[in-house]
Amino acid sequence: MCGTLTHMHPALFYFPGERLSLSELCAARLDGHLVEVGDAYMPADTVEGPSARATAVVGFIPEGTAAMGPTAAWIHGAGDGPPTTHHVQRAVPRRVRVPHLPRRRFHDIPLAADDGQLIGPVLVTTPVRTLCDLARLSPTHPSFTRWARALAALDPSLATAARVSLSDRGRVPGKRHGLALLSELGAAATTR
Repeated sequence: MCGTLTHMHPALFYFPGERLSLSELCAARLDGHLVEVGDAYMPADTVEGPSARATAVVGFIPEGTAAMGPTAAWIHGAGDGPPTTHHVQRAVPRRVRVPHLPRRRFHDIPLAADDGQLIGPVLVTTPVRTLCDLARLSPTHPSFTRWARALAALDPSLATAARVSLSDRGRVPGKRHGLALLSELGAAATTR
């Protein structure tokens, strides 16, 4: 695994139904005491960074899996709100049983250890791996292109690094399409 980012204390997060009801959390948000982060709430004076976003989706990322695709892109800072469906993939060599949730999609593809990093309490694919996955899977998941553009806009060198990484990988589904999209994103980054 790549580096670890400090995570926020779980006491700073409120999930509906745990300590307060959804109506109490909404009232506190309307009063300006809390802000909504994904499916959770945190104090209004707390910075919403990758750790806060990761903590907000911890309930969707079971043990033995990592956030990937649009979920990882959102955790890394892309987009204003989380995706409606969270994507996770296997992060351990053995098979894992992931209960079905309507808002979670499980990809049973093992993640290499150096393609993941711990952000807060959640294992997340690195920005480079996230962009590779978004680019190569975009033909079957049309919203992934929007997430790839948002993630690539955060760092002008990311698309080039992702293109090199995807080029170095063996045969993977969607590689040709992914390389073309990453080339387009890299060219767009150099013209900014």
